[in-house]
Amino acid sequence: MKIYFAGSIRGGREDVQIYSEIIQHLHKYGEVLTEHVADEDLLACGEQNLSDKEIHDRDMDWLTQSEVIVAEVTAPSLGVGYEIRAAIELKKKVLCLYRPQQGKRLSAMISGCIDITIDKYGQLNEAFKVIDEFFNRLNGERK
Repeated sequence: MKIYFAGSIRGGREDVQIYSEIIQHLHKYGEVLTEHVADEDLLACGEQNLSDKEIHDRDMDWLTQSEVIVAEVTAPSLGVGYEIRAAIELKKKVLCLYRPQQGKRLSAMISGCIDITIDKYGQLNEAFKVIDEFFNRLNGERK
């Protein structure tokens, strides 16, 4: 199974270690096409060796190839929101992981969308459990 992982790049890199742990866990279920999102050398200014158009086209190709998208949406990101909407339009299964933070709320455009599975977590082991349940349900639907 091909998996598209989405996490903030230009919107902030404070959760890059969390992205790395989630991506490692996703390997249990298939090939993660967007492992670069967890690259600690990738700064908030984004990839320097590709134009914005090249990044967009490559990522849309990966999104089209994928069966599911898993997005960590704690750090607000225009790009992640765009990817989630594109995944919905492409009829992909979407899981959003969100770590509640005092004084902040998840965008209503994500939390109000019935086409997205959204789960909150506090610790990574809780996120892993959510991921496992999501893929178990998905695999049950495919049988």
